[in-house]
Amino acid sequence: MAALSAQHDQSLDLVNRLTATLDGTDPDDEDEDEQNEPSDAPQSLCILALDDDAFAAEVATMTPWVDQILLRTYGRELTAGRPWCTRWPEHDEAVVRIHSAWLAWQSLTDMEAGATGPSVWQRDHLEPLLGHLRSPDGPFAACTTSPDRPNHRVLPPPEFTDRGALPNLA
Repeated sequence: MAALSAQHDQSLDLVNRLTATLDGTDPDDEDEDEQNEPSDAPQSLCILALDDDAFAAEVATMTPWVDQILLRTYGRELTAGRPWCTRWPEHDEAVVRIHSAWLAWQSLTDMEAGATGPSVWQRDHLEPLLGHLRSPDGPFAACTTSPDRPNHRVLPPPEFTDRGALPNLA
């Protein structure tokens, strides 16, 4: 439990530093005037708002949590009907969903979240995350982890909106 707590504290510190970097602030600087200056950095915690380098750094930062917390604790047996893709960082939808659950985990397992925080995280974030990612029609549906027949395939997104189908607003 102490190791988990230490990893949690390290994750929070890293998120604070990444956020400060994105905001253009120094996490060790308590000067309010500098922290309130406008920034060109994304004003969102969503991983999609990050540039390519920050996106890659964020994925690398959360990967130990995925391996050591998410999969080790909640991974269960993998089957064709409940797949997991070891190349999950290549599935954009999975990355966005996992990142959101990771951010919620950091917030809801913090002491300030109270005694029900971890339970709320499991109910509101973990269960929907795993249910969707590992569902037969989820983002890993075309992937298999069978040692005899490994397969990885990122399904293409649907076509963009047919602009001819939009109503004429003129």
